[in-house]
Amino acid sequence: MPANNLDPDVAARLKRDEHGLVCAVVQQHDTGEVLMVGWMDDEALHRTLTSGRVTFWSRSRGEYWRKGDTSGHTQHVRSVALDCDGDAVLVRVDQVGAACHTGTRTCFDAGGDLGAVVGSAPGQDHP
Repeated sequence: MPANNLDPDVAARLKRDEHGLVCAVVQQHDTGEVLMVGWMDDEALHRTLTSGRVTFWSRSRGEYWRKGDTSGHTQHVRSVALDCDGDAVLVRVDQVGAACHTGTRTCFDAGGDLGAVVGSAPGQDHP
């Protein structure tokens, strides 16, 4: 991995896993649809913050990849926010084409609903 180009103030707020990564949740900016989850190290986050396109660290390939460079299904950054614990970022994007490598709009289409019991807050009824 290359030298850390990330702003030191941002880098100091991150809580990375044992591999130096933070989880990146990618969301369509105007609908709130969760598109995918990827991983970023400091350099991938720096590239995302400074290029207008989303860059991830591929744990399986051991290299950086910018979403859409081979598929044409690009993610254009609208905003990036750090969660309260510093261990995840929310990347709001304008997604062009499919977000999932399977060709579906989101990575959460293929797995199907797991049949969780629907809970309700006190005073709320759900069918």
